[in-house]
Amino acid sequence: MNKMKTLADQLRDRMAKPDTPLPGEKPTAPVIESLRAYDMNGHKSVVHSRFDEATARTLHHFKMATGVEVNRLICYSVKVLLEQHPEIKTIVKQYLQKLEL
Repeated sequence: MNKMKTLADQLRDRMAKPDTPLPGEKPTAPVIESLRAYDMNGHKSVVHSRFDEATARTLHHFKMATGVEVNRLICYSVKVLLEQHPEIKTIVKQYLQKLEL
């Protein structure tokens, strides 16, 4: 009887192994595969983010549905945002140049 796992135990086991699809799981969207492949080695800076309740709930459900950690999703999303909008980096560079004067 000890070998029989409850549904809660199975869910905890699955959540303990993030970023890995279950065997036999149907293929996911390309963006999910990109998130799973995103390398976070060497990421050491910590930023505390605040989200409205609905967004935080969606992020939590996203992790449960895909196994992709919320930190990975946020890191990837910010990286893509900065790549798609280089003007953000330009604004920061201009600000830093003004500080050095």
